[in-house]
Amino acid sequence: MVSQINGLSRHFTEDTLRAYLLTRATRTDNGCLIVRGYGGRRGVYQKLAGRAWAHVAAYVVFVGGYDPALEVHHDCGAPDCIEPTHLRQLSHADNCRERTQRPQCRNGHDREIDPSTGRFRRVCRTCNREAQQRWRERQAAEVAEARAAYGRMPS
Repeated sequence: MVSQINGLSRHFTEDTLRAYLLTRATRTDNGCLIVRGYGGRRGVYQKLAGRAWAHVAAYVVFVGGYDPALEVHHDCGAPDCIEPTHLRQLSHADNCRERTQRPQCRNGHDREIDPSTGRFRRVCRTCNREAQQRWRERQAAEVAEARAAYGRMPS
């Protein structure tokens, strides 16, 4: 069964893969089991156990009955969740139909509706504002550090 997972390292058995996934995962308040894979970004950039998608590997070892022709869908909407009760297999067309825009961003802020399209904005303005503020603070710290290295006092 593990051999059906595309991109999975060959040294994994079902038991070792199950243990590997559980050691790299943390439980959140909403019941999701979020896995930490390779790369710094959450979501679709999270692969682990070779080049396999974590949620596909979790479906195989925790749920079973994996069909490679179908896609694994997250009922919770978190792309890096491996909680077995949140995963199910659907056809590509059904998976696209199930996808909806969530009313909150991943950090829990309410999304605004874009007046030109009538849909939720893709980027959360609150998260964007906070990220810009963190960037400005980092830049100011770098400038202050560079001025101190040259012996100039901040103005």
